[in-house]
Amino acid sequence: MQIAIALFERFTSLDAVGPYETLSRLPGAETVFVAERPGPVRNDNGSLALVADRAFADVPAPDVLVVPGGPGQSDHMTDETLLAWLRSADATSTWTTSVCTGSLLLAAAGLLKGRRATSHWLALAELGRFGVESTGERVVFDGKYVTAAGVSSGIDMGLALIGRIAGEEQAQTVQLLTEYDPQPPYDAGSPQKAPAHLVEKFRAGSRFGQ
Repeated sequence: MQIAIALFERFTSLDAVGPYETLSRLPGAETVFVAERPGPVRNDNGSLALVADRAFADVPAPDVLVVPGGPGQSDHMTDETLLAWLRSADATSTWTTSVCTGSLLLAAAGLLKGRRATSHWLALAELGRFGVESTGERVVFDGKYVTAAGVSSGIDMGLALIGRIAGEEQAQTVQLLTEYDPQPPYDAGSPQKAPAHLVEKFRAGSRFGQ
């Protein structure tokens, strides 16, 4: 099983690494980072790079497609090299997935129209503009399409997908070995729980115009 994680400049690190740490533990999985061209790709603050070992053209038909989000997503909404590869890879994929605003790239490629999907809470309205039924759920399955909400939810998405592919015990095994047992020191991980002034602050400054 080949799992392809797409990279683009200014992606959010955990959007890519969270699914990598879970899905790469599937038995027999080959996990590859891909980009327009091989080489290092910098994250959203430029301080970390992941190495794309292969170009999009070298990975035409992955079994699982993972698209992270991040501020750089807005620069690629009309990037036909990326969008064309997403469409082509999706044509034969068993699962097409995204984390955070990666769902906007899938939507821009025309892959989520008429489907239920999620994204970062600040981007849900934007997702709806592509004819997608946006939802604030953490992980959403709609056929072979699996979308996760913001950043950390990529870990949940990976575990949920492992459960579908290899069964609950394998998913539980990965959860145990990665010691994924969230016990956050604060209860502010969603706009429903965070202090209202923080939510409004980030809505006002959002690039999505909310």
